[in-house]
Order: sequence, then structure tokens, then C-alpha cells
Amino acid sequence: MGLQRMDNVSIVVEDLDAAIAFFTELGMELEGTAEIEGRWADRTVGLDGVRSVIAMMRTPDGHGRLELTKFHTPAVIGATPLDPPPNTLGLHRVMFAVDDIDDTIARLRPHGAELLGEVARYEDSYRLCNLRGPAGIIVALAEQIG
Repeated sequence: MGLQRMDNVSIVVEDLDAAIAFFTELGMELEGTAEIEGRWADRTVGLDGVRSVIAMMRTPDGHGRLELTKFHTPAVIGATPLDPPPNTLGLHRVMFAVDDIDDTIARLRPHGAELLGEVARYEDSYRLCNLRGPAGIIVALAEQIG
């Protein structure tokens, strides 16, 4: 049997409510939250004593999902550097297509979004930018113009 789909991307956050507010303002919908603990969670994650809360966020088209995770135990371990630059190895960016990039940036700023660089134009096709979002993750935005 082959790959069926990508189900979700997980982001570990310290402030779950703030992360939910950020991604809700972006336009995602909260599917629900759940407390996660027990032997099955320990075995799945590969840690002992897992106790966490997750919030599942869904894109409006229903195809993309983010799992926001707040660990109560074991304690979270901070990455170094805290806000890694875009050329850092590993997964740290997620991109969303938006209708109006300027409006989206303005709506996300009160939720802690910080523009990295500036909004740039790629040929006659897109306006693009990177923002620093919850837990230091880079949230890229793309507005199709062509």
C-alpha cells in the first residue's frame, strides 16, 4: 500500500491559546482540542510520562492541518537558536496561500507576527513574504497576482 496523504504538521508551542489565536486570525479553523497522555502516547512519541494538550487546526479547504501541541510533561526543550534563520536545517517553515498579503500581515501583527525581510514580488506571479510566528516558526505567505 502506498502513501495516502500528508495528514498534518505538528508545532510544539508554549502558549497554546496564543498559537490558536494566531492561526485562527490567519484563517484556519479549530477542529478541536484533546488531552493526550498514557502509555500509548509515551510509546508513540518515544518519551516517558507524556501529558500534553493538542489543538487541531484546519485550512478552509479542509486539506491542510496543523497540530499545535503544548507539553505539560516532560518539559519542553528549547531549540538553539530560539528563532532560527531560514537556512537552518530541519523543518521550521509552513507556507499558506492568501488573498491579500498586506491585510494578512496587518491582522497577524497584533498576534506577535514579525515580518522577516519584506514583501517581495516573484515575477508577475506572486507576492511573497516570511513572518516569524508562534514558537519561532516561520510562516510564509503567498499572494497570487498573475
